[in-house]
Amino acid sequence: MRWEGNTYKELLDRMFNILRDRESNLGLARDRRQPGLGYFKALTMSSSYLPATTDSIAQALEAKAPSEAISILYRILENPSSSSEALRIKEQAITNLTDLLRQENRAEDLRNLLTQLRPFFNLIPKAKTAKIVRSIIDAVAKVPGTSDLQISLCKEMVQWTRAEKRTFLRQRVEARLASLLMESKEYSEALSLLSGLIKEVRRLDDKLLLVDIDLLESKLHFSLRNLPKAKASLTAARTAANSIYVPPAQQGTIDLQSGILHAEEKDYKTAYSYFFEAFEAFNALEDPRAVFSLKYMLLCKIMVSQADDVAGIISSKAGLQYVGPELDAMKAVADAHSKRSLKLFETALRDFKAQLEEDPIVHRHLSSLYDTLLEQNLCRLIEPFSRVEIAHIAELIELPIDHVEKKLSQMILDKKFAGTLDQGAGCLIIFDDPKTDAIYPATLETISNIGKVVDSLYVRSAKIMA
Repeated sequence: MRWEGNTYKELLDRMFNILRDRESNLGLARDRRQPGLGYFKALTMSSSYLPATTDSIAQALEAKAPSEAISILYRILENPSSSSEALRIKEQAITNLTDLLRQENRAEDLRNLLTQLRPFFNLIPKAKTAKIVRSIIDAVAKVPGTSDLQISLCKEMVQWTRAEKRTFLRQRVEARLASLLMESKEYSEALSLLSGLIKEVRRLDDKLLLVDIDLLESKLHFSLRNLPKAKASLTAARTAANSIYVPPAQQGTIDLQSGILHAEEKDYKTAYSYFFEAFEAFNALEDPRAVFSLKYMLLCKIMVSQADDVAGIISSKAGLQYVGPELDAMKAVADAHSKRSLKLFETALRDFKAQLEEDPIVHRHLSSLYDTLLEQNLCRLIEPFSRVEIAHIAELIELPIDHVEKKLSQMILDKKFAGTLDQGAGCLIIFDDPKTDAIYPATLETISNIGKVVDSLYVRSAKIMA
């Protein structure tokens, strides 16, 4: 049977082809089991999307609830138009949507947004794509408790950038991934990722990225307690930074890392100057790291026995802006050091555990300071005695007996004083300082001088014989 010159089969084939063409134009995958289903879905969606215009953006801004604004922005992004104006409006919609999702702490939705935008990324320049991807990753980072999500998201983006051959973006995402792995204490994986990335970036001679990567490598080696390599990486970062313009925030980061490494080498005066430079840079930018730079400045003052200067720095114009638990903790430590009181020191460590114990840099130096204070106090207490009970010393210093006994034995082995522990009687016996006999050094000096005379005579005799 025919209808207008076509069989029913031919007519159905033509209808099917029309539906398939519509599906391909809308960028939808056809369901093989139900031909034309994607088209009818597209019709439903096309009736729900909003035009990519400034009016639609204004409608989202005027929405009463964040969820309503988010819904409007999603509908703008569903618009199939690819005109230059529509793309510009969509970029603005992405920015607004990212901010709203971050404010609502919807990290998983931000991750899904990156996946949904991949077809859109093919329509805009690569530089804009890189900016959008990095802004969304930064937004996810601002949502608390998303470390694992950030790592998985960066790994997904690395795979996508490799497939799309977007080298510029991939290198920056890999650097971000290495930083996240370091924060998660996945040091071996972060180091292997950085080693390959550094070689690649050096070939491309991307100085700005190279500074970031060298600085990150320095932090990683420092975390692994490999100071020589940490210093070498920092030197490489400084060398690369000297040949280009470095943003103030990045320069502040370099100075902060330099201060940390110098403090680790007990060069606290040089470390203080670097921390001061970092503080000025971060303070001008209102960067949260300014308070940590100031905190490490105060730490350096305490470590060089200038604890009296701490109160003056805190009460200065710059210091008053950052008054809070971080500076209060350092002030308590400075007071304990000034009074040489271990009890006040331990009280400060207990009251400001988050600011002192959980900060690895401060904790490492304060442990050394605590040992020094403890040794000074013990030496002062045992000075009048030749024999004294350990329990009495522990009572005077207000510390547990086993702790005092352990420290005294360590001081004896380190030859901080001459003595022995009588554990049976629970006493410390202090020996008199042995008087050094001057005869032995004088004899050695005489023999050395005779050796020089013999050598000079031998040289003269050799010349005469010649």
